Amino acid sequence: MGPIRGQKRKRKIVEKKVDRSGGAGGGSSSTSSEKDEQPKDWWDEFSRRITGPLSRSKSSKKIESVFKISRKTFNYICSLVKEDMIKSSPFSAANGKSLGLNDQVAVALRRLGSGESLVIIGETFGINQSSVSQITWRFIESMEKRGLRHLKWPSTEAEMTEVKSKFEKMRGLPNCCGAIDTTHIAMCLPTVDNSNDVWYDSENNHSMILQAIVDPDMRFRDIVTGWPGSVSESSALRSSGFFNLCEKGNRLSGKKIQLCKGSELGEYIIGDVGFPLLPWLVTPYQGKHLSESKSEFNKRHFATRMVAQRALARLKEMWGILQGTMWRPDTNRLPRIILVCCLLHNIVIDMEDEVQDEMPLTHHHDPGYKQQICDSVDKKASMLRDKLSLYLSGSLPP
Repeated sequence: MGPIRGQKRKRKIVEKKVDRSGGAGGGSSSTSSEKDEQPKDWWDEFSRRITGPLSRSKSSKKIESVFKISRKTFNYICSLVKEDMIKSSPFSAANGKSLGLNDQVAVALRRLGSGESLVIIGETFGINQSSVSQITWRFIESMEKRGLRHLKWPSTEAEMTEVKSKFEKMRGLPNCCGAIDTTHIAMCLPTVDNSNDVWYDSENNHSMILQAIVDPDMRFRDIVTGWPGSVSESSALRSSGFFNLCEKGNRLSGKKIQLCKGSELGEYIIGDVGFPLLPWLVTPYQGKHLSESKSEFNKRHFATRMVAQRALARLKEMWGILQGTMWRPDTNRLPRIILVCCLLHNIVIDMEDEVQDEMPLTHHHDPGYKQQICDSVDKKASMLRDKLSLYLSGSLPP
């Protein structure tokens, strides 16, 4: 068959286009390399727009390094907030290009994850700081509405049974449902304003507390935040909805286990000596020269509640806006930032994100703060703790 009419003419046009592109080395190889350099998806294009110190880091080419989450988790977060992030007026970059859903989520996650200022985030992504602020708050508002299902108390018996089983496998504590701990979010507030004195904590820093109950997987199951750092762990607990539910018998009211004849142990959580000893909150023994069974109990207790300390340390490490000292934050808005960071923390766990496995485990979430002491002891709880310590040591009569 002869050549198709017009084929030679088309070939010449293509060759002229290749020549105009300035590619060295001739036609086919130059065209192939140009295709390879073209952005393959959103992240390829977005990462090329990153400027400043972050752009000079080799890790800036990896989404996991910039946001400390995998692409799978990033996509899920985008799906959660999509409806709210794209319905309002669009934002634009310095080059006039509109910011899409992924762009906006990237800006918000970088702001929360790095803790960098609005100016630095804006310079990094080529947008003004006002847009950074508005995008971040739009994201926070959406997460408050769409992500709350990721922070909840176990709702079924099967779910709670799994939690108890995992806790018991740690160091043998039976029927344990959670570990509680408190951390401080440091702030820098104007000292000339006397109304800010309420935010001074025991270490003479301005701070807001976050109190959290954690499951064996370092997932937050209940949180309290917004209180000034001057409020003690015990007071923050007693003011919480969780405390009221437990006192009324509407939480930690599931199956009891028998320690010995005539002695049952109900559901409970564990906390350090800064909390009161209650029938549903078991704290360690205080003092020196403890008996062998009490000393062994304290070791088991400490090793188990370490999961709460690690969760809070991981939270601050992942979401850098909570680490260090926040510069003059709006104390009315800060609890909302803390909540959303806790939601994101749980989402990373729920998504079984492999990036978290690469992060070092540490339990130092509140450096520089001394251990608080609470002397409140419930007599019934004290007797139950004694029986539990004997049970764990194998010394409790049947």
